[in-house]
Amino acid sequence: MTVAIDELISQYPTLYHMAAKGSWPSIQRFGLLSTSRLLDLFEIHGEQRWQIEAMHRPENVVIQHDRIGVAVVRDQKPMSDSGLMRALQDGLTPREWYKLLNRRVFFWLTRDRLVRLLKARAYRDDVHTVLEVDARELLNRHADRVNLCALNSGCTKPMPHPRGRDTFLPLSKYPFHERRGSGDNRVVELSVLGGVPDIAEYTLRVVDMQGDREVHLVWSPRKRRKGAIRR
Repeated sequence: MTVAIDELISQYPTLYHMAAKGSWPSIQRFGLLSTSRLLDLFEIHGEQRWQIEAMHRPENVVIQHDRIGVAVVRDQKPMSDSGLMRALQDGLTPREWYKLLNRRVFFWLTRDRLVRLLKARAYRDDVHTVLEVDARELLNRHADRVNLCALNSGCTKPMPHPRGRDTFLPLSKYPFHERRGSGDNRVVELSVLGGVPDIAEYTLRVVDMQGDREVHLVWSPRKRRKGAIRR
């Protein structure tokens, strides 16, 4: 049996995305874009694009555009070429895997998963912007581009779990019922191919977080009504 949207939403009503601090105004303007779509928007080509899109990113990469401004492409610290070489199946190469990931935007389905990443050694000292998103509205609008995944696809440390061409599955093929006893591993990631251009319309809240601590409320519908956000 496969998963129905209502079933998924009943268990995971809120989705969580960890972004670079200060990125919310850009997300409001352009949407939440995959790395590949962001590089398109910023007109990044040639060797610079290859380095960002098809190679491992040990650190954040700042990109600039004369008209658009500045954006941050997030690092891939939890992943490595050596780990991928041990994990990849179906003849995939690390370069192909990086490009596959860069075509998507990713969401955690539980706050526990989000906090686990925020508290990881690579990220716990920094403040990150977190989007809390209405799962029902995202799925109602973009279910045809949504894939589910049973592992952290961007992590190979400490254990490089196997992954391949069937790691990302559409709702119609994901074994949701068969994984009933898997706890928070029933579904680990939700990704959207290309990105979510209208995400600001159903974002519930935006907060800056350090570890499990909320540092600052960046945006909420209530703040918008009070005029804190002006377009």
